[in-house]
Amino acid sequence: MNISPIHFSDFYKTDHRRQYPAGTESVYSNMTARGSRIPEIDKVVVFGLQYFVLEYLVKRFNADFFMQPKETVIAAYKRRLDNALGLGAVSMEHMEALHDLGYLPIHIKALPEGSRCPMRIPFVTITETKPEFFWLVNFLETLMSNAIWHPITTATIAHEYRVLLDAAARKSSDCPGFVEWQGHDFSMRGHTSLESSCVSGMAHLTSFYGTDTIPAIDFLEQYYGANSDTENIGNSVYATEHSVMCMGGEATELDTFRRLITEVYPKSIISIVSDTWDYFGILTETLPILKNEIMARDGKVVIRPDSGDPVKIVCGDPDALFDSPESRGTIQLLWDVFGGTVNSKGYKELDPHIGAIYGDSITYDRAKQITDTLMNNGFASTNIVFGIGSYTYQYVTRDTFGFAIKATSGVINGTRVSIAKNPKTDNGLKKSAKGLLRVDAVKGAHGVTGFTLTEDVTQGEELEGALEVIFSDGVPGRQQTLAEIRNRLARG
Repeated sequence: MNISPIHFSDFYKTDHRRQYPAGTESVYSNMTARGSRIPEIDKVVVFGLQYFVLEYLVKRFNADFFMQPKETVIAAYKRRLDNALGLGAVSMEHMEALHDLGYLPIHIKALPEGSRCPMRIPFVTITETKPEFFWLVNFLETLMSNAIWHPITTATIAHEYRVLLDAAARKSSDCPGFVEWQGHDFSMRGHTSLESSCVSGMAHLTSFYGTDTIPAIDFLEQYYGANSDTENIGNSVYATEHSVMCMGGEATELDTFRRLITEVYPKSIISIVSDTWDYFGILTETLPILKNEIMARDGKVVIRPDSGDPVKIVCGDPDALFDSPESRGTIQLLWDVFGGTVNSKGYKELDPHIGAIYGDSITYDRAKQITDTLMNNGFASTNIVFGIGSYTYQYVTRDTFGFAIKATSGVINGTRVSIAKNPKTDNGLKKSAKGLLRVDAVKGAHGVTGFTLTEDVTQGEELEGALEVIFSDGVPGRQQTLAEIRNRLARG
């Protein structure tokens, strides 16, 4: 048997049921991004809730709790708590009652996925549907937060890359549609788990099509109604790694390049890692020798540097010896050999037979430096593809955007009460909303332009607004497809 999902919690959650005031009948909570540690970002992209609902609230609770013998799952839970907290520390009647009920009596509403939600505006609310299970609302906090903060964080950061690259392309390129592939997911190997790489990989694909994370496409088909037979979910290209180049030998690296581009992949895009030994030697010696063969191909040869300072490697090092290969940088050196065209906006675009990708130590700031410097040097920003890795998508935490789930309302002995936290020792970040909440969409000429929050509303008013039911009494609510999410996000 797999681990029962009632174990997916912090220990301190297990007996909160008895800590609430006598007569508690309802808990109403929300999930909010309270603030951003990234100055450029003031909104988060809502994504990953449908995965959480289908994978955990439906699939895992059904298969590993409700459909298992009650005696088995309760005994396992009791053993775990007894061993950690003390014999009989937490009674089991509430979990037994939940199993007897046969479904999660929970009601969850959320903004449509792909929405851009401002900081401090709730994008999720959650409450119970049966008063005896009021305790379940915040019992699920740990699991819910664990499953949701990362895909939202990745989707948000990916969108910022997309905004950056779109803006640069509009200014400097005649092929702005290329931006859809200009951000390529390189992060799978650097995540803390297979699941985190898949969930983050899905989130990346809300803004881009380029990915090397194969199972992210499977996840999108399973959880977001995508179909790679009928739509473009994600793409990649043939590419080498250092072991391939090393096995070919340094002395015969030219032969390895030639074999790859003329025999193994004579017609397709092929990305070749080029810094195994002498990167600038490849640009100034090997590629000129292979120029005719590259230009005769029906496809692109993509050069991949993989070490050094990304800005200097791509754009040139101003501190290097004047007119040296290092001072000229990758894009200028490729232009020197292969040329290209000057587009309608006055920027140089490399010949389509040659290109470059950089995927080591790329950050948002470095991507901006590179695109800005390329444009300052007269090159279109779309002359480079960025491999976005785990430094971007894994070197983040729940606090990057201050995600928190907090209760703001409840019912005690039939009376609705509004509650809020506001620590005097805090700077205001941890101050919560108060009461029942309504989130409304602000609409402009081209659709939704933002969201507003009204606190302490009536129960009738809480039913209105932009939050839609995504789960209620064991049944998923609104279902969205990847295509719908991409379209919503693209509209801003």
